[in-house]
Formats: sequence, C-alpha cells, structure tokens
Amino acid sequence: MYTGKTEKPCCLCDSPETVARVDIPPRAVRLMKHSGPIAWRDIVGEVSIHFCESDWELVRDLVVEMDMNPLSRCNVARASFSLREDFEALLNQTRAAPDQTELESRLLADARETIANYGEDPMIAERDYVEASIVLDALAALR
Repeated sequence: MYTGKTEKPCCLCDSPETVARVDIPPRAVRLMKHSGPIAWRDIVGEVSIHFCESDWELVRDLVVEMDMNPLSRCNVARASFSLREDFEALLNQTRAAPDQTELESRLLADARETIANYGEDPMIAERDYVEASIVLDALAALR
C-alpha cells in the first residue's frame, strides 16, 4: 500500500543515518544525478533530500563558503517524493497533472525571505539558509 514520502538515506553517500533534510521544488530534480528517467512534472509537492552528518558539513561549506549548488552530486534515486501515479493507484482514479507554479512561487518567496533575514532573525537557522540558497540557485539555473 502506498504510504507517501518516506525518509531516505543520504543522497550523497547512501548512509541511513541522516541529520538534515532539504526540500526543493520538483523541477530541481532535473539538476540531480540520474534524473533522466524521472517525470518531474508528475511529482506532487516538494522533493526532500537527506544528508548524513559529514556530508551535511560538506554541503554547508559548498553553499555558505563557496556559493556552489550541491544538487548535481545528489542521487535522485535517494530523494523522497510522491508521484501522481502513486496517488492514482491508491485512489483508483486519474488526477490532473500537477501545476507546480504555486509551489515554486511559494518556495521562491520563502527562500528570498530567509536569505534576506538570515543573521537578523534568530529563528532562521543555518540549515534554513542553506536550503534557501539551494532553492534560489536551482530555480535560477532552470530559467
């Protein structure tokens, strides 16, 4: 039976012990390793990628100190997402293709707000800044 998104191993090294999760828009899947066969337009909601402790330090350094996007090194097979077909199988009905414009707009606005308020708002953690940077960079690369 379909149970929705589940926690996956580290998208870089496949370690089952993860410490950080980053949510990205479905279109960003195209930037990930082995993404060719994925029908990203059929993804419902965000795509979650997880990192183990040592890889999270690397990702943080890449994003914060080097201004680089780590998605090209992340294996899409280790990402967590829900496909429209999974819902169709569960509900035994055909659903319309998801319109991801609203989701991308929300993620983009949240990312911009996070970047603008990082360092000033004590509720914005470094993980939030890293996630926001990855989302902004990914959507900019896909324009």
